[in-house]
Amino acid sequence: MHAQEIISTHPHVRGSVNTALARCIDECYDCAQSCVICADACLGEDMVQELLQCIRLNQDCADLCAAAGAIASRRTGSNEGVIRLTLQACAEACRLCAEECERHGDMHEHCRICAEACRRCEEACNAAVQTVQ
Repeated sequence: MHAQEIISTHPHVRGSVNTALARCIDECYDCAQSCVICADACLGEDMVQELLQCIRLNQDCADLCAAAGAIASRRTGSNEGVIRLTLQACAEACRLCAEECERHGDMHEHCRICAEACRRCEEACNAAVQTVQ
């Protein structure tokens, strides 16, 4: 996790980094990875049929987190409206995925871990939205 460090070197930023947004970028990529792994682990479970919604939400969340991380990382030019909407969509995907993973967390450790990553990302996205003008 080093978004803040590398963004601070960007010529358009000149050392002035939005720390909430940098934290959000790191959490988005962490959550995307967690969701990909959780979906794959769900596919390996004997009760895969009961985990179909969890798998779907993991995949959707992973895609939105990766997109949000990429869009929020771009500092050349500006597109605050798209950044804000993307982070809001990411926060919602994380909320839904966390709720579903929490339903399975007692039986599947990967779901418990994924739910925690989703909650951190949801919180970081909501905090970053407040800082994007």
